[in-house]
Amino acid sequence: MYSVSSGDSLPDGGSAPGLTGGEPVVEVRGLVKRYGAKTAVDGLDLVVRAGTVTAVLGPNGAGKTTTVETCEGYRRPDAGTVRVLGLDPVADAARLRPRIGVMLQSGGVYSGARAEEMLRHMARLHARPLDVDALIERLGLGSCGRTAYRRLSGGQQQRLALALAVVGRPELLFLDEPTAGLDPQARRSTWDLVRELRADGVGVVLTTHFMDEAEELADDVVIIDAGRVIAQGSPEALCRGGAENTLRFTGRPGLDLGSLLKALPDGTEAVELTHGMYRIAGTVDPQLLATVASWCAQHGVMADGIAVERHTLEDVFLELTGKELRA
Repeated sequence: MYSVSSGDSLPDGGSAPGLTGGEPVVEVRGLVKRYGAKTAVDGLDLVVRAGTVTAVLGPNGAGKTTTVETCEGYRRPDAGTVRVLGLDPVADAARLRPRIGVMLQSGGVYSGARAEEMLRHMARLHARPLDVDALIERLGLGSCGRTAYRRLSGGQQQRLALALAVVGRPELLFLDEPTAGLDPQARRSTWDLVRELRADGVGVVLTTHFMDEAEELADDVVIIDAGRVIAQGSPEALCRGGAENTLRFTGRPGLDLGSLLKALPDGTEAVELTHGMYRIAGTVDPQLLATVASWCAQHGVMADGIAVERHTLEDVFLELTGKELRA
């Protein structure tokens, strides 16, 4: 439910105003953005739909921030088209701003303003704001409501930024690193709120350096590098399409891995990572697992802690870009 307390849901009892499930809320076609001789975004396409969370990932300098800021109306494209809720985010900014929420990673708040007064001020700018008291309670801001923004902890600033972004009941929400600096409980609470927004038809564009967050929340993941989309799909589909799973086990040090590999399918790799810790990479299926167990039994090896490790979104990201995400 798009609410922070009982009875505070949208008037129509559910989805965000003017949207139907699956309707495009962001449509980017052939986006190009240059800074002097540098092309930051190079012919990029992106579609975000109502009632979904789209995670936009990429290494530093990949063009993801420029892409999102163009969708938010902060930058003008050099080529291509950008439509947000059917509007041009630059030419139609005055009509668009009341309908979107933007959570910046930092900035956007007067340093001397108190947390609660800033939130109430933002609520008064909207025709149908959420209940501020309930939002303060939901996001754990009650203890710092009279504290100046500059004196808030990093986690408190993040929670206030999220509250400011959602208080106006946006149809589309841009979240930039929404859980940076949050403790585990606040992080889970933020995830729950994002899920509620999605369930009520709000489109969410998420940029994050936490791969587990993208896997947990995103319906669609878009990986950008060098200004282009290099991979797109659900977290499950991207992980299935990446490198194969691995099997790990411990045994006595110095096993004859050459003998083991003869029993395994072609293309399988086996290495001793550390003293007695082994990793097998390949198509990990019931047959491979049975073969490894049988080989260990034949050679008197007590294989301990056998575990199949699923290929993760972080693995996919590193394989595609060769770079780590850095905050």
